Amino acid sequence: MDKRWLGHTFSLLHADYVRLDEKWNYTHVVSPYFRIYYIDEGEGFIISTKEKCRLEKDHLYIIPSFTLCHLCCDHYLSQHFLHFFEESPNGLSLFENNRKVIKVQARDIDVINFKRLLEINPGRGINRSDNPKVYERNVYYKRYQELNSLASDACLIETQGIIYQLISRFIGSRQFKSGDPHPMPSKILESISHIRQNLKNHLTVSTLAKKANLHQDYFSRLFLRYTGERPLNYIHVKRIERAQYLIATTRLSYTQIAEATGFESLPYFTKIFKKVTGLTPGEYRKRSELV
Repeated sequence: MDKRWLGHTFSLLHADYVRLDEKWNYTHVVSPYFRIYYIDEGEGFIISTKEKCRLEKDHLYIIPSFTLCHLCCDHYLSQHFLHFFEESPNGLSLFENNRKVIKVQARDIDVINFKRLLEINPGRGINRSDNPKVYERNVYYKRYQELNSLASDACLIETQGIIYQLISRFIGSRQFKSGDPHPMPSKILESISHIRQNLKNHLTVSTLAKKANLHQDYFSRLFLRYTGERPLNYIHVKRIERAQYLIATTRLSYTQIAEATGFESLPYFTKIFKKVTGLTPGEYRKRSELV
């Protein structure tokens, strides 16, 4: 793996151990943060747009940020869970090409890491409800981020290390799509970085190609090869991911969010939002409101 991935940092949100039942049944969950589960008893399901993944004993699961899924349990589920935000120096997620649920067999060290994470980060449970409609709100995000600022340097470093170890279990699995065996060209990396830093500005494939000093058609093919997305679709997806974060964590109007994410009109923003997420902005916001 390219050493640039080591520049990623993670901000702990929630970590806890819970016992769930049939009340744990939530649809259209699209969170701006990562989820990792360790199951020690029972059974549940994560249903994505592509598959139905069974939650079973002695396995680890990761749900990357902005991955649409349904969470459910028919009877009983005993679960350790971890929620965290990801920050990267170039705007690329570790799971940029792996927005899907990944499952791996748990090892003894994974169980030790989860228990140690809870030990050094007490009081990081959700403590209100297991319903995303309740706990995915800006006020709660801020509260847990404040706890990070109060943690000791030793705790922060150890927490980062544990999250890195848990993530490595999925990156090392057969299910993880590593992409092209050759390193991503610097011109594509620079284009991605430019897109991520200028989502609210006017972006076109033509200007990106010119900036990279490449013919537009060749630039588009190269971009598709290394990202799995056409440039315009990639721009749309990243703008909508940013919009999802703003909807979930602020009270900005849809018009303000459309402007902040580079859409020329509210109707066009709504159209692309529905195309990418399967939900309208209003439906997505309802998920983030207290019930």
